Amino acid sequence: MNRNPMNRNLRTALLGVVLVFAMGGLAFASVPLYRMFCQVTGFAGTTQRAEGEDAPGEVVGKIMSVRFDANASTALGWEFKPERHTERVAVGAREMAFYTAKNLSDKPVTGTATFNVTPMQAGRYFTKIQCFCFTEQTLQPGEEVRMPVVFYVDPKILEDRDADDISEITLSYTFYPVDQAKSRS
Repeated sequence: MNRNPMNRNLRTALLGVVLVFAMGGLAFASVPLYRMFCQVTGFAGTTQRAEGEDAPGEVVGKIMSVRFDANASTALGWEFKPERHTERVAVGAREMAFYTAKNLSDKPVTGTATFNVTPMQAGRYFTKIQCFCFTEQTLQPGEEVRMPVVFYVDPKILEDRDADDISEITLSYTFYPVDQAKSRS
């Protein structure tokens, strides 16, 4: 049975085109898929986000230290820092910390904050209820604002053998300028 070589070449070309589109689609989807994986597992220090829920309740006698770190890209032109560098918090209790940001430039500037938690295995147990990092922040020239983060350390951390030596968690933010042209499109 002799097949037409033209049909074979057409099938090979079509398979190649489908493969190119499939690989492009996978590459395009890899960033959101990786982000979802990190949010579910706490991988790479990604914190959890509570949607409209409250903290589970304090575990009596279980205290951890939370350290707050702040960085800002020099391109942003902001001064950004935590109001307190360290707090002792009860595991499971709802807590609130504040950061301050000041626009040092003479024009309005919009920034967005990235964040992580260290040690990395603590990310799956550090849950934010409310955070300035959930949305872009615009500061007018010279404006200074207090920005809250409401969080809790999930009591499940006490049951995780990989996390039983954790006594301090560092919550770190870095602010970057938002490309205004991209955000308007």
